Amino acid sequence: MLDLSSTGKARVYLGTIGGTLLCIAVALLIDGFDFATGRWRWGSEPLNNILIPGVLAPPLLFLLLSQMRQLALAHREVLTAASTDSLTQCLNRRAFTAMVEGYIASVTGDAALLVIDVDFFKSVNDRFGHDKGDEALGMVAQAIKGSVRSTDLVARMGGEEFSVFLPATDLTGARVAGEAIRQRVAAVEITVDGELLHLSVSVGGVAFAAPAAFAELYRAADQLMYLAKGSGRDRTVLDTFGAA
Repeated sequence: MLDLSSTGKARVYLGTIGGTLLCIAVALLIDGFDFATGRWRWGSEPLNNILIPGVLAPPLLFLLLSQMRQLALAHREVLTAASTDSLTQCLNRRAFTAMVEGYIASVTGDAALLVIDVDFFKSVNDRFGHDKGDEALGMVAQAIKGSVRSTDLVARMGGEEFSVFLPATDLTGARVAGEAIRQRVAAVEITVDGELLHLSVSVGGVAFAAPAAFAELYRAADQLMYLAKGSGRDRTVLDTFGAA
C-alpha cells in the first residue's frame, strides 16, 4: 500500500510525476491559447513545451518534495521525543494524560485505567545499581506493552510506576489485561552477576463509562494499586469507578 503521508517516499515520486505533467500541460496551454479568439491550438514549438518542462521540472520538484519530506520526518521525531519517555519508549506522563483526557472527553462507552508499580524496586537499585535498574524498567515496559492491544496506551508515569489506558474495555476485560501484565512481568528474568532476578508488579485499576475526569480516575486506580501492595504485592485489584 502506498504511503502518501507527508513522510512517505511515494508522495515524493508521485508528486514529481504529477507536477511534471502539470508543468507540461501549463506550457502547452499558454503557448497554444489564442486570447483573441478564445481557442486553443498547437503552439509554434509544441515539442519544446514538452521537452523543456520534462527535463527541468523533475529534478527541481524531486528536490523540493524531498526537502519537504525531510522536514516532516524531523517534525515527527520532535513530536515523538516530546511525548515519549526516553528510557522505556512508553508515552510520558504529559502525553498520556492529554491523550486519555482527549479520549474520555469525546468518546462515550466503557474504558479502563490501570496503574502498575514494580514491587521492591528500590532494592533493585540499591543492590545492583541504577544501570541495572534502568535495564529492569525497560524489560518491564516491554512486558507491559507485549500484554496489551496495539490500541491501548502505555505510559511511564515516573520512577517505577506505569499506567495503561484500555479503551472499549469493561471490568472483566480490565481484569484479564491486568493479570496478563502481572504474569508476563513475573516471567521476566534478569541475570545480574550470576544471580537470577525475578520481578513482580502490583496492579490497580478502575473500569468506567466515559466521559469522566482523568484525575479522579487515576487517583482511584492508584489507591487500588496501593491496596494490592498492602495485600501482599504481585497481585491485581480492580473495581468499577464510583462503586460503593
